[in-house]
Amino acid sequence: MALILGSCAALTSHDPLRVTVAGIESLPGEGLEARMLVKLRVQNPNDAAIEYNGGAVRLSLQDTTIASGVTGEQGVLPRYGEVVVGIPVTLSMASIAVQMMKLFHDKAPPESVRYVLEGKLETGFGAMRFRTEAQLKVPGVVVQ
Repeated sequence: MALILGSCAALTSHDPLRVTVAGIESLPGEGLEARMLVKLRVQNPNDAAIEYNGGAVRLSLQDTTIASGVTGEQGVLPRYGEVVVGIPVTLSMASIAVQMMKLFHDKAPPESVRYVLEGKLETGFGAMRFRTEAQLKVPGVVVQ
């Protein structure tokens, strides 16, 4: 019992996972969707290994979800270590088209767009959530 309580206490005070996109591969899609295998590099900055069993990810552009995916992949994220987790993601071409029309509705295109990658890895003690946010510079836009 003490071991179980100690394990739970260790998981409640943890540093957040660090997640970056390590690669993207094309997958077959259907109709108005594109499919990709997004490979996420997940780093564990904690002193305890994390067993995971599944995960989910969502990609938003300017506060509009354009892609999402789930995986049943299982594994162990070592203490102070990292793994690459592959998640099949579906992009709605209709959502992307609507987002592009919103972005370029004004006369001048934006200099940058905000993206948010968020998701979770499911563990035996609940989900460990992650979030990465950044500004992407739009190519070809010249600031005067």
